[in-house]
Amino acid sequence: MGDGTRVGSTSAPAKKKLSVLIVDDDSMIRTIHTILVNRVGVEVESQVAENGKVAVDLFRSGESFDVILMDWEMPVMNGIEATKELRKMGVSSMIVGVTSHSMDVEKDTFMAAGLDDCYGKPLSIKILKNILQKMKIDR
Repeated sequence: MGDGTRVGSTSAPAKKKLSVLIVDDDSMIRTIHTILVNRVGVEVESQVAENGKVAVDLFRSGESFDVILMDWEMPVMNGIEATKELRKMGVSSMIVGVTSHSMDVEKDTFMAAGLDDCYGKPLSIKILKNILQKMKIDR
């Protein structure tokens, strides 16, 4: 119909984009992860924070994110402290640790803070795609 009326439309309602918070004190890693997040083929909106305190403060101010990519070693508030604080606040977002610590015992320490998963940095596009696809499916 030429009058703008949609009859028998099969288009699905627009889905909300996944929101991703990238928390890392290294601006290069923040940039790499932002670029990769935007290339994985999932509709996403991303935001960055330079340390754990900024991330916690974002949630305290009412912001929310579906996925948090959390570095371990950062000034002001590290990833372990920030993850524990977010969980204590009741944040149920998927928190994925991203660290240069490669030993299992170190990753276990980070996981024990309340992470959903943990990977070495920088993340690969394959790992990010798996994380974001899982979030999309779980919604």
